Amino acid sequence: MREFTEQELVRREKVEEIRKYCNPYPERFEVTNTLKEAKNLEDGTENVKVAGRIVFMRKMGKMSFLKIRDLEGDLQLSIKIDMVGEEKYAFFKSLIDVGDFIGASGEIFTTQTGEKTLRCQDFTFLGKALKPLPEKFHGVTDPEICYRNRYLDLIMNEETRKRFLLKYSFIKEIRRFLEDNGYIEIETPVLSNKASGATAKPFIAHHNALDIDVYLRIAPETYLKRAVVGGFTKVFEFARCFRNEGIDATHLQDFTMIEGYAAYYNYKDNMVLLENMLKTVIEKVFGTLKITINEKEVDLSKKWETVSFRDLILKYADIDIKKVNTKEELLKTIKEKNITFETEEDIENLGFGNLVDALYKKVARPNLIEPTFLVEHPIELSPLARANDENKTLTDRFQLVINGAEIINAYSELVDPIDQEQRLLHQAELKAQGDEEAMMMDYDYINAMEYGMPPISGWGMGIDRVLQVLTGVPNIKDNVLFPLMRPEEK
Repeated sequence: MREFTEQELVRREKVEEIRKYCNPYPERFEVTNTLKEAKNLEDGTENVKVAGRIVFMRKMGKMSFLKIRDLEGDLQLSIKIDMVGEEKYAFFKSLIDVGDFIGASGEIFTTQTGEKTLRCQDFTFLGKALKPLPEKFHGVTDPEICYRNRYLDLIMNEETRKRFLLKYSFIKEIRRFLEDNGYIEIETPVLSNKASGATAKPFIAHHNALDIDVYLRIAPETYLKRAVVGGFTKVFEFARCFRNEGIDATHLQDFTMIEGYAAYYNYKDNMVLLENMLKTVIEKVFGTLKITINEKEVDLSKKWETVSFRDLILKYADIDIKKVNTKEELLKTIKEKNITFETEEDIENLGFGNLVDALYKKVARPNLIEPTFLVEHPIELSPLARANDENKTLTDRFQLVINGAEIINAYSELVDPIDQEQRLLHQAELKAQGDEEAMMMDYDYINAMEYGMPPISGWGMGIDRVLQVLTGVPNIKDNVLFPLMRPEEK
């Protein structure tokens, strides 16, 4: 049996009283303006109809003030007994609480204190809150409560509302930029027979109707490239992806990624495109290209630097991966230098490419604060990327790193089906040896490639992570509306 606080019991009793006057949960209310729009109307504007949640009330004898809120703003309402009538005013004073929803119509004016206000000629009750809101002056500050009860965080914290409005404006502007540059947005499967498109540990589910195990996608890559085989020249997708790996302040198991592919591009074309895209979108959404990272102002308007994997590891670990170029030699050198890794995966099980990646992430990536393009990845780390024409041990690939976080991963795609088959066979061997992040063999994708692929370059960007960098929030969950949490024990 559920237990209720005294305030909750009183509010439930009020619902029954409200039923004597009206439906406490009506089906609709006609709105002429959002609260933000209403606040910008000229004084004297009549027949304005607004609605929102009551977040403040000051009930007085014959005139009361209240503040209502929607996602984008607040608006003060004034309710006078001689405007709405004695019965309705009494209803308001005795049965309406902070947290309830109300609709109001009337005229806009500005009070003597300079606050834009709606003088109510009528109001409509639109919904009773059975639980009281948190204390308004302190709001919701506990991160655990914010993540578990994001609705309370949104109601009480203006910063949170602004952050999520900014996020969806950011997504909208990326979509607009790509469409203006000839890209078409498509959809690809979330459930698939093979977990492909990235080196990551997948989630496994069972499809009852087909009686088969399926994987939640770790990336939409191979399906987007199938679309290019079919004739799409430029495609992109905002894709929810799932990777059954570790969780920390910059990683989640389910996250929003955008991937884009262009026929006839190489990775250098995408470096130009994406630097232009991010500068354009950031300036439009944030109003500036100067952001503060770790209390340091970073000017994104400057030309972004390009460095190689080898140079970074040489600089920060004094290891030359061109000379120490096997798994055994690299593992030995790492142990000699007493470099340790905080990872669930046993580094003994990693292939050379993933070992190089782990080393880079440990010693070098945290030092990359300014926007930096990382190039010349080992081929073992990039099973879907095109080998460099001059050095077959490297791939034509780049990552964009800002503030120690990987923002974009991109490369010239491997379009040779024979080479691709051999690389995936090698990945399958690594998986059989215990490397859970190695890719699976995917003959359906190989079959699509064998019908012919043009030169392609593709890229992927984690939306939640890039916004974590740009907004400076400490945890990636701060940019996810409803992050998955461990159930609370009752």
